[in-house]
Amino acid sequence: MITKAEVEELLSSYDVSSLKVSTICSHSALQIFHGAKQLGFKTLGVTTPERRFVYEAFPLATPDKFIEVSEFKHMLDRWVQERLRAENAVIIPHGSFVEYLGPTEILERLRVPVFGNRAVLEWEGDRVKQRTWFKEAGLKTPRVFEDPSEVDCRVFVKFPGAKGGRGYFTAGSSEEVEARLEEAVRKGLIRDVREAYIQEFIPGVRYYFHYFYSPLAEGGLRVCGGRLELMSMDKRIEPIDEAYRGLPDVPEEFFDYTVTGNQPLVLRESLLKDALKMGARVVEASKRLFPPGIIGPFCLETIYHPDRGFTVFEVSARIVAGTNLYPSGSPYTVYLFEEPMSTGKRIAVELKMAVEKDRLREVVY
Repeated sequence: MITKAEVEELLSSYDVSSLKVSTICSHSALQIFHGAKQLGFKTLGVTTPERRFVYEAFPLATPDKFIEVSEFKHMLDRWVQERLRAENAVIIPHGSFVEYLGPTEILERLRVPVFGNRAVLEWEGDRVKQRTWFKEAGLKTPRVFEDPSEVDCRVFVKFPGAKGGRGYFTAGSSEEVEARLEEAVRKGLIRDVREAYIQEFIPGVRYYFHYFYSPLAEGGLRVCGGRLELMSMDKRIEPIDEAYRGLPDVPEEFFDYTVTGNQPLVLRESLLKDALKMGARVVEASKRLFPPGIIGPFCLETIYHPDRGFTVFEVSARIVAGTNLYPSGSPYTVYLFEEPMSTGKRIAVELKMAVEKDRLREVVY
């Protein structure tokens, strides 16, 4: 694994007055580039040739420079990394960045400073470590079944990686789980049935909470010497949500959990205390488990049930696509900032503050 000391050594050769904000041209890159440009940063997008026009179509979010690669995995090639370092680039991780490069490769091969604590990728990408994290934080979570034969209730079955829900399914018995997993192997969605993650299916309303943890900012909700901000929230749109349109004979293709979009949400105000407490506990636990813990944006994926309250079923330890709903701020950022504030812009604010306070080493790894 690349150590934090190695990243700090890389930073020592940077001209921080010419820092560039960089990421893969996918997922939430428009928001990241737009926010960085608003703060006066130069931007650098890593793109494939067929995607470049998308980012040129939105002038206020067009990167100042592009690096073209035939496939995103080539971002790990030596020449690309050398170019990024020569440009004083700091990488902003997002879902596509993690999916295309892989958490192990990022930890072991990416010799470019990354915003936040890259060690968190181990804990985000490993379901067992996620459960340890949630247990340390004292969060309510669904039951997990290690083997399909243990299933004794309705379950939700997921596959590894940031696949946006592709191939996920629900099942009501161990026999159904086994049959569907064998089908998933045949389709190439997983290599082995043991890769599947089988959770208790929790009925209720989905809330995806978008947080930002800053070790630098003052005021607000103080957590471990830093500030926790509830930036926004969303609900994800999946084909399964439209299943009612096929009644009474629902076509099989409606039973698909692939995320295709996002809807904005505002939480009942009396429940905000729960959202804030969950976020704070996740930060506190992260500092105990993998210091200095989580830094920057993260998302808790939850289900709310009137009797059970909030159940947390997953964490995304970086900016999530649901924040794309709020490029000019959300119903919550107006109470935190005197100016429009997206999560992409909030990352740039943190980077600028870190440069001005000579604390950049605290927010990159």
